[in-house]
Amino acid sequence: MTSTAFPRSPRLLRGGLVLVDLYTSQIQRVVVLQYNPDTMTRTLQVQGASGEAADHLEALRLKGPPVETIKLDAELDATDKLEFPRENPDTVTYGILPELAAIETIVYPPSSQVQANRTQAMAGVMEILPLAAPLQIFVFGKHRALPVRITEMTVTEEAFTPELAPMRAKVSLGMRVLGVNDLLFDNRGGSLFMTQYQRKERWAQAQNGALISLGLTRLP
Repeated sequence: MTSTAFPRSPRLLRGGLVLVDLYTSQIQRVVVLQYNPDTMTRTLQVQGASGEAADHLEALRLKGPPVETIKLDAELDATDKLEFPRENPDTVTYGILPELAAIETIVYPPSSQVQANRTQAMAGVMEILPLAAPLQIFVFGKHRALPVRITEMTVTEEAFTPELAPMRAKVSLGMRVLGVNDLLFDNRGGSLFMTQYQRKERWAQAQNGALISLGLTRLP
């Protein structure tokens, strides 16, 4: 029988999110996307002068890095695991609910924190400061690891077992990249942002073209 496996073929990397303690850099949880999205939309909002009344000296001034937002659809499917039900009893019972929970709970504070806040409120504490949430790092390949905040999440469940456990779903994620104005320089998030920032500059310098490629020998 001829094997269809190619042992020397590159291993497929998968995107995902890493939750990290902002101050100690300790990894708290890794959420791996089951399938890489087919498309990813990035929007860069330029941070320049605003309004027609802006001084002419401000027209070319950039106040800081652009505000970047990312949108993608992550797909989940229990079909592969259901081919081996004995090895995956949780999938038979719950479908993809555990996988959905792994993504959804990123935007939930710990239930223990919610309960503790209620206890303090009942004890008469007037102001309750929430604990700092873990830093969310969006990883998409070896060359992109960005500090982000999930700003929106839509879950579309598409197929169900007789017990109404979802078997397929699409999770639409909206994320805002956090820069040094959000995180400052002296923590893991700010360091990651600056690393990607400087990497972009190196890539851009390597792509510097020639004026002749535009059909010009000099500017008009």
